[in-house]
Amino acid sequence: MDRTQKEAFVDGFQSKVVDAPLLMLADFRGATVEESNGFRRKLEKAGVDFQVVKNSLAKRAVEGTDKEPLAVMFSGMTGVVISGEDPVAAARAVKDAMGKDSKIVVKGAILEGSVLEAAAALGVADMASKEEMLSTLLRTMQEAPRQVLGVLSGPGRDLVYLLKNFETKLAETQGSE
Repeated sequence: MDRTQKEAFVDGFQSKVVDAPLLMLADFRGATVEESNGFRRKLEKAGVDFQVVKNSLAKRAVEGTDKEPLAVMFSGMTGVVISGEDPVAAARAVKDAMGKDSKIVVKGAILEGSVLEAAAALGVADMASKEEMLSTLLRTMQEAPRQVLGVLSGPGRDLVYLLKNFETKLAETQGSE
């Protein structure tokens, strides 16, 4: 790779990295070519990009961005998982693609500016997705007016029950006379 190719790679990689809400770094040392290609294919099906990068070029690409704290993790055989718009779906795809016996190991991640250790990075997969959070928020917002309506209709309902009971007792007393 000559200098112009390296500069083009850094620019292209940086444009992908800057827009991604989640970046995960994976160590694929010990994994066979078939395993790493299988991992990549599983992620591609989920709409997630997995790219093996040269550490020095990756460090240059994240320099000056909000992903710069990850630069210290670029060592050894490193692959970068670049999420789409939904970071939780990307983390779930990584967790599913790794499986139980995978030699590919997550080193760490950065989620919306926060650096995560390996366990926390995989923990993102257990979070609720954006759609699930929005539905919970909507449900919560709808519940308050529903409760207020119940409180406001309570006295009227109680008055109706009271009058109905009074009517029943009056009918019983008139019927027994």
